[in-house]
Amino acid sequence: MKKTLSLVALLFVTNLAISQSKVAHVNSQSLLDTMPSRDLALKEIKEIEDEFKLELNGMYEEYEKTRAKLEAERATLSPTIIKSREANLMNLGQRIQEREQTVQNELQVRAQELNQPIFDRVKQAVDIVADRKKLNYVIDASNMLYSKGGMDITGEVIVELLKLDAAAINKK
Repeated sequence: MKKTLSLVALLFVTNLAISQSKVAHVNSQSLLDTMPSRDLALKEIKEIEDEFKLELNGMYEEYEKTRAKLEAERATLSPTIIKSREANLMNLGQRIQEREQTVQNELQVRAQELNQPIFDRVKQAVDIVADRKKLNYVIDASNMLYSKGGMDITGEVIVELLKLDAAAINKK
């Protein structure tokens, strides 16, 4: 009997605590999609990617020309020259692979540099609205398995976010 009463009391306290917790949700993708600075960051990343693609395409073309020339002249070359050109071709292929890896790393670093301030502004805007509404939890709607109604504060966060984003863009 004592255990049953304890269990009921525990459930009551837990229920009371949950009912006093204020929960809302936002759609983080909608937040990001409304930010001019996010569009600028995506544009810059795309420009960098395009620049790297041109560089790598030039390296691929050089590799293909070198390989085609070796294959076309193979019958007339001495084994020593063939071996030397094959080694050069292998070195060129290795340089291409190393450059591809470097490019990927550079893109990742630059994307992080551009996105971190954006994510910080999103968090700041959510914090502002959560404080104003005295919320305990704000959940990203895109990560929820189930939701029926609830308080969606996406619109209010967008208003704050646009203010913060405009201020950040004007500082640049």
